[in-house]
Amino acid sequence: MGLLVPNLELSTGCSPAHLPSNAPGTLAQSLSQRVLSLLETSDLVDLQDLEILYRPPVTDPDSPDETPGTVVKAYWALYIDILFISLDGNPFDAAWLAVVAALRDTRLPQAWWDADREMILCSDSVRESRRLSIRCTPIASTFAIYTPGTVQQRRSSQESWMLADPDGFEEELCDETVTVVLECSKGNTSGILKIEKNGGG
Repeated sequence: MGLLVPNLELSTGCSPAHLPSNAPGTLAQSLSQRVLSLLETSDLVDLQDLEILYRPPVTDPDSPDETPGTVVKAYWALYIDILFISLDGNPFDAAWLAVVAALRDTRLPQAWWDADREMILCSDSVRESRRLSIRCTPIASTFAIYTPGTVQQRRSSQESWMLADPDGFEEELCDETVTVVLECSKGNTSGILKIEKNGGG
């Protein structure tokens, strides 16, 4: 429904390849799409927390059995702005960790439908605000595969190294990256939510 809208910004001078005031590049757009896809796949946020409900008053006091149904009048939309200050490799893991931390700390004001004004009103009291119900804690880990030698030597060589959390220099030397997203719930159970592989054989 478009209630969670991530937007990733790299044009902040975070690296020599991303100068300020430039148009969003393909990396920023693909990272935004990957974050959005993982938000939908992981089911991280309970979308019922974003509903603004209205319960109409009882119109007929003679029939108390007829309770009015609850109506969804509006939704909260969460715009998640991810701003990179310094980029030195592995931007997806850092962006996803920031998204999870921000959503765990998000508080929504108490909101209700005012039938007289026909609009949504919000309370300015912090005590009445509520946290989001975060269903799980997905953790993203990226690995890069490094195979030494020239391209011809790499095809015949079986020797390679797996680097965890590669930086920018290591990413340039590697031809293959793998990102694994694990769901670490409150219990002892966990599972693989997503595996992404780029490059390589």
